[in-house]
Amino acid sequence: MTGPEDQWRDALANGRFLLQRTDEGQAVFPPRAVAPSSGAPLEWIEASGRGTIYSVSWIYPRPPAPPYHVALITLDEGARLMSRVHDATPETLAIGQRVKAFIGESDGAPLLLFRREQEE
Repeated sequence: MTGPEDQWRDALANGRFLLQRTDEGQAVFPPRAVAPSSGAPLEWIEASGRGTIYSVSWIYPRPPAPPYHVALITLDEGARLMSRVHDATPETLAIGQRVKAFIGESDGAPLLLFRREQEE
């Protein structure tokens, strides 16, 4: 038997970005076995992939390593998750910016990333 995290990663590997939803319609992330407040079953839904940057933190490691960031993204469905925005710089990334998800890869595993909407 596979858990919710495995199901989510399998969907990414097949090119699908899924979220879970409670009976009341609240989007849930990260994947869970049951609804966080009620313990009720959750339903898998196809995510729109669109969202807004809620927060971003830039990390400046010792040179020559380039700076990188972690963005907290509020999905249009209401859930929040952490990810990265592809090809972003401190000058081009801002709180409130609209983003769209895509599935990239890291070490051969699928990875959920985002692009600024104007890049599409």
